[in-house]
Amino acid sequence: MYVASVRPAERVKGKVPGTVVALGTVSLLTDVSAEMITAFMPVYLLFTLQLGYAQFGVLDGLYTGATAVLRLVGGHLSDRTRRHKAVAAVGYGLSAATKLVFPLVGANAFGIGAALAADRAGKGLRTAPRDALISLATPPDRLGAAFGLHRGMDTVGALLGPLVTFLLLAQLGIVAGPVFVVSACFAVIGLIVLVAFVRERPGEPRGGPRPSVRAGLALLKDAGYRRVTVAAAVLGLATLSDAFVFILVQKATDVPQAALPLMPLGTALVFLVAAAPLGRLADRVGRWRVFLAGHVLLLAVYALLLVPGTGYFGVGAALLLHGLFYAATDGVLPARVSTQVPESLRASGISVVQTGQALTRLVSSVGFGFLLQFASFGVAVHTAIAALAVTVVLAWRIT
Repeated sequence: MYVASVRPAERVKGKVPGTVVALGTVSLLTDVSAEMITAFMPVYLLFTLQLGYAQFGVLDGLYTGATAVLRLVGGHLSDRTRRHKAVAAVGYGLSAATKLVFPLVGANAFGIGAALAADRAGKGLRTAPRDALISLATPPDRLGAAFGLHRGMDTVGALLGPLVTFLLLAQLGIVAGPVFVVSACFAVIGLIVLVAFVRERPGEPRGGPRPSVRAGLALLKDAGYRRVTVAAAVLGLATLSDAFVFILVQKATDVPQAALPLMPLGTALVFLVAAAPLGRLADRVGRWRVFLAGHVLLLAVYALLLVPGTGYFGVGAALLLHGLFYAATDGVLPARVSTQVPESLRASGISVVQTGQALTRLVSSVGFGFLLQFASFGVAVHTAIAALAVTVVLAWRIT
């Protein structure tokens, strides 16, 4: 799979460029690695190390929010140097290296937190440059489809990661070492594919100011871009992390704890099927409309948690809606942002929006962890429902 810059014929025919397929392969392999850890952590931290929900919330917040500042750094460096691939490679390499650190820290909560932060720092560095590579290789009218295809391939990894973890745990028991080593192997293979097969478009950007910190922040002077940035951050405050969603679904439905590592599979399978169609739908009917509709689906997930005695049917319904939420939001937001920033600041523009989301989701994880620790299950869920309903209305009014 050798990719170069997008040829004019590819643009005329409306095909998704080869660059997007190559980056999708990288993300697929990397997501196997990442989702192995995501599936394993709730079981490991809550049931093996016996951490409280408040401690888990802090660690989960680190996992979610440690990307925040480095998203800005990654976006700025890649725009400034015009080497999006190189900056992304540093991020992928950092995440791969941290997988080998987890077995060394053992049951030390501080060590686990530091390793999680380093892993997410790698994600922070790579995300904006990777999304910039996708957007710069794709015609504007195909951005939703391109991001949808990339996220769909990424989701194949999200499907395989929890399955690999489940099989390892079934064969070896809850032993951390093999999970982390296998996770590291997938991450290294993804890095090799990036270096060997992804090429970025040569030449100078076709338009926009010279990349700088000031120029990146000046994007917020544009009213449309500023509204999207603020609205995305506001919605992040009421968006529970995947780990908390799966924990709540397990508690609400009373399915066995052994099913917990498999729940990400349900979300990922729906995401895989729906990401590309919803990306194309967003291209036609409006990306922001689809993005907000996705959060309404997440609100339905929270509401299902209050329905008693649903068992595996409730798990299936919740994971279906959760997967549709991701399909309507994960690739659609950068596709929307890509049309609002010039090529010379593409990675910086994407990273500012993503940083706002990461910071507010960090606050959400820490706050909800303490709420679940010290309040009843019902109070925690009702609070999540009220917060998301309010923020959806606010985001709709802002934009």
